[in-house]
Amino acid sequence: MHYVIMGCGRVGSTLAMSLEAQGHSVAVIDQNEAAFRRLGAAFKGRRVTGVGFDRDTLRAAGIDRAYAFAAVSSGDNSNILSARVARETFDVEHVVARIYDPGRAEIYQRLGIPTVATVKWTADQVMRRLVPAGAVPVHTDASGAVTLAEIPTDPSWVGTPLVKLEAITGARVAYLTRLGEGMLPVKNTVLQDGDLLQMLVRTDRLAALEQLLAGQRPTEV
Repeated sequence: MHYVIMGCGRVGSTLAMSLEAQGHSVAVIDQNEAAFRRLGAAFKGRRVTGVGFDRDTLRAAGIDRAYAFAAVSSGDNSNILSARVARETFDVEHVVARIYDPGRAEIYQRLGIPTVATVKWTADQVMRRLVPAGAVPVHTDASGAVTLAEIPTDPSWVGTPLVKLEAITGARVAYLTRLGEGMLPVKNTVLQDGDLLQMLVRTDRLAALEQLLAGQRPTEV
């Protein structure tokens, strides 16, 4: 698949090299041509000098065929604007933007752009939002019977109360990550767009749980 990354700082270059190592094609955009030195001589992807929210620059980076777009420059406004152009103009489904001001995260989230605050942010977290890696086991008990895993959900599950999600899946929501912050669910917590679910499940049911949450929410429940 093809990925476009805006910003070739430490995070952007790490993402670019990690994605290329997985066999994907990658284009990196940065206003400063010297920033591309972070990619090293072995990087075979495209280096595009320009502004990440400029449509011609995005086209030069292959946005028309991009599976995902990550805006990880040093400017909040540039990242959000670029992410919105990628999603709204070029219909890129998988988009994530880095922000430095967590106080504005909720506003950006309402615009439909998943955001991660730099304080809680790592390249690995963004990678999980961009790459369809399925369930990511976080911990397994000593007996191997119970697993704590981060499990992606189909968009149709958004709006589901977590108590109902637990009843449907037969698994326990240990905690979730929302706007870069971990939170313990309470009785009235509802799954929101961009939430990352950490679930406790019997190890022998992990694959079935992943398959269930990756599909459409059952209409009869």
